[in-house]
Amino acid sequence: MTRDALMDETPLFDSAALREVERRAADATGDAFELMRRAGRAAWRELVEHWPKAKRILVVCGPGNNGGDGYVLATHALMAGRDVMVVTLDSKPPVTELARDACRAFTAAGGRVYAFAGDLPAADLVVDALFGIGLSRPAEPHAASLIQAINAHDTEVFSLDAPSGVDAERGGVPGAAVRAKRTLEFIACKVGLRTAAALDHVGVLGLATLEVDAFLTGIKPVATSIGAGALSRWLHPRDRDSHKGRHGRVLCVGGELGGGGAIMLCAEAALRCGAGLVDVATRPAHTVALLARLPEAMVHAADDVESTADSFERADCIAVGPGLGQSAWAAALLQRALGSGLPLVLDADALNLVAVQAGQTPRDAVLTPHPGEAARLLGCSIADIQRDRIGAARNLVDRFGGTVVLKGAGTIVANTDGRMHLIAAGNPGMATGGMGDVLTGVIASLIAQGLAPLDAAACGALLHAVAGDCAATEGERGLMPSDLMPWLRRNANPGASE
Repeated sequence: MTRDALMDETPLFDSAALREVERRAADATGDAFELMRRAGRAAWRELVEHWPKAKRILVVCGPGNNGGDGYVLATHALMAGRDVMVVTLDSKPPVTELARDACRAFTAAGGRVYAFAGDLPAADLVVDALFGIGLSRPAEPHAASLIQAINAHDTEVFSLDAPSGVDAERGGVPGAAVRAKRTLEFIACKVGLRTAAALDHVGVLGLATLEVDAFLTGIKPVATSIGAGALSRWLHPRDRDSHKGRHGRVLCVGGELGGGGAIMLCAEAALRCGAGLVDVATRPAHTVALLARLPEAMVHAADDVESTADSFERADCIAVGPGLGQSAWAAALLQRALGSGLPLVLDADALNLVAVQAGQTPRDAVLTPHPGEAARLLGCSIADIQRDRIGAARNLVDRFGGTVVLKGAGTIVANTDGRMHLIAAGNPGMATGGMGDVLTGVIASLIAQGLAPLDAAACGALLHAVAGDCAATEGERGLMPSDLMPWLRRNANPGASE
C-alpha cells in the first residue's frame, strides 16, 4: 500500500527506528529478502501510477540495499516490457548480499547494467536508487558527478526512500543531492525529509509501509508532523456565554525607535487570533500611529519600566521582542518580563539579549528564533543550525529550557519533555521581515486563551503557516506580514464557514 505522506498528524522516525523495524520484520518472516521485494514492487506500482507513459526507464543503483530496491523495480519494469537500463557507480558488484541477489535476478531476466562514465543516456524517467537514507556525509567526487548528471538530465526523477545526498536524519544537504519530482518512503516517514534544505529535494512525498507498520509498535517517533487539519485539535468553538475577560490579556512589549511597525504587527496578530484584550508597551513616539492603525489595542507610552507596571500586573501572557532593540531601555523591559512569573513569548532582540546574558529562561517561556538568532543563542554558525535543525532545536531546549520554535522551512517546535512537532505548512513568500513578529503575537494570544506553552507554540506556528499559505494563493513573491491578518482569523475558527 502507498499513500501520500501528507496527513494531518504523522509520526516521524529516525534511522535507528527503521533498522529495528527491518530486523523485526526479517525475524518474523524468516526471509531477509522479502522487504526488498516489497519495496521494489511498491516502487514499481508508484512509477506506473505517476508515470504511466514512461517507456524508457533509467535506474541508477547504488552499492547498498537502496540499490537493491532499484534492481527489483528494474526487474518489474523489464518484465512489463519497458526499455530498462541500470547505471551503477562502477563495475563492481553490490556490497550487500541482498543487493547482489537483486542484481543477479535483474541480469538473469535479461537486464543491462552499465557503469557511469560521465554521461547518462536518454530516458523518460530517472529512478534514483543510489544511496537513499544510507548517506549522511558529502558524496565522494565520482558519486557527486553522478548525482549532478541525474539533476542535469532532461526528465523527471523518482527517488526511492530518500533523494540521494539528503541527510534523512537531520534534514541537511551536506553536498551534491538529487532533486526529485517525487520520493517514495519505505516503512515509515523520516524526520529529516521535512525540514531545512531537504524540502527543496524531496518533491512530493509518498509512503509505502511494506505491510510492516505493525512492527513500529513500541517504537517512539522522534517527532510528529502536523498539517492544517490538526488546528481543530486545539481551536474549538467558544461558549455562547463568553466575554473578553475569559479570553486572556496579552501584553506586547517592544518598538524601540524605528521598530514601531514590529510591535504593531504583533499586537494585531494577537487580536486576530482571539485574545480578549491586548496592551502594548512601546516608545512614546509610536503611540499615535499605533492607535490610528489599531484602535482595539490599549497602547501605553513606556518611558521606563515603572510606567508599565500596571500593564505587567494585568497580563496573562507577555510577548517581548518585536522591534525591541538592545538598548538599556530594552534590557530593562526584558528583565521586568523575565521576573514577572508570567508565561512569555520571546522573539527578535529579546533573544539576542538572552544570548548575551546566557541564562536559562523561565519554564513557561516560548523562544521563537530564526536560524540566525538560534546560532547566536548556541554560539555556532547558521550553517551549523541548518545542517542539523533537529539537533539544534534539542540543544536550544537543553540550554535555555521552555519551548522552542525554530523557524524556517519545516519549522520545528520542541520542549523540555522531549516532544517535537514539525510544521507541514508555510511557503517561501513568508521569508520577509515582520513575519516573526506576527507569529509572536499568535502564540502569545493562544497562551493567554488557555493553551499550554507547547500546545500554543505548535498550534500557533501551524496557524501562522496555514494563514501564510492562504495569503500566498495570489503569489508568494511580495507577500507581506499584514496580508496574513484576515487569514489568521479565518483559520483560527475551523469549520466556521462550513
